[in-house]
Amino acid sequence: MSSPKPRIIDILAFPDVQLLDVAGPLQVFASANELAREAGMPRPYRARVVAPGGTVTASAGLGLIGEALPDAREPCDTLVIAGGWGVHEALRDRTLVNWVRARSAHARRTASVCTGAFLLAATGLLDERRAVTHWTRCAELASRFPAVRVESDPIFIRDGDLWTSAGVTAGIDLALALVEDDLGRALALDVARHLVVFLKRPGGQAQFSAALSLQKDSGERFGELHAWIAENLACNLSIGTLAARVGMSERSFVRHYRAQTGATPARAIEQMRLEAARRMLGDTDLPVKRIAARCGFGSEETMRRGFVRALGVAPQTYRERFARAAVSA
Repeated sequence: MSSPKPRIIDILAFPDVQLLDVAGPLQVFASANELAREAGMPRPYRARVVAPGGTVTASAGLGLIGEALPDAREPCDTLVIAGGWGVHEALRDRTLVNWVRARSAHARRTASVCTGAFLLAATGLLDERRAVTHWTRCAELASRFPAVRVESDPIFIRDGDLWTSAGVTAGIDLALALVEDDLGRALALDVARHLVVFLKRPGGQAQFSAALSLQKDSGERFGELHAWIAENLACNLSIGTLAARVGMSERSFVRHYRAQTGATPARAIEQMRLEAARRMLGDTDLPVKRIAARCGFGSEETMRRGFVRALGVAPQTYRERFARAAVSA
């Protein structure tokens, strides 16, 4: 009895593609092949990079030697569309857009990584479908393609035979989900452990974007305040304390802070406390109760509620998931 043929995975690249959008998924499929071979199983995938002309240069400056675009009608299991700054120029290439549409029609499923969602949306295939892209580009995707039901928080979304993912490293999450769908959870988990990543990371992309946005948009005055808060999370961080710290009235402070950062002081402090707690859970063996006190949550239960609300998991569960990933290194 002959072995099943490997599933053909076409990863579409173009000039100025984001390197990790290509390399991340490609490595997931390659690792699945390696682990399958070690287990005495047939190679499950034939993953290849395809691009207009075959060879392109990524935005990082590295040349990618792939294959020329195949005939769209050739058999294909999965089409993965990478993203990157070059997607803007790729959208103007009607031949490429038409190829993506035709290739998708002959593939079992189609996926996009990061801003690759723009190229997929340009084909019309995402109309009336749920989709996600990099958190900084979700509003633009929704504005440019109003028929697409854009969601900003998920790491990846599956809507029927179409899959989309958030920014950059989320392409690894997406590829792991594809492997799990094909080969089962056990092998997908082995791949995740091999790559030292979560099979399903807790929380959505908002948990990463919110704190970064806060730092970027806070300006010098509030930037110094945030640095002080980070060093004093267990202290009294009332509105009065913060307002006095920057020499403003409480009312004026709240108004200016929200206008500058887009968040209330209470929300920003909770984000910073959660970020600090996540670091301690991952980097130390301190009891959860002590971490809650050090981060200013007041009680273990208050921290637990904050974790569940923001990340969808309790602190102990977060620690266990992180520890499993770390042990596999």
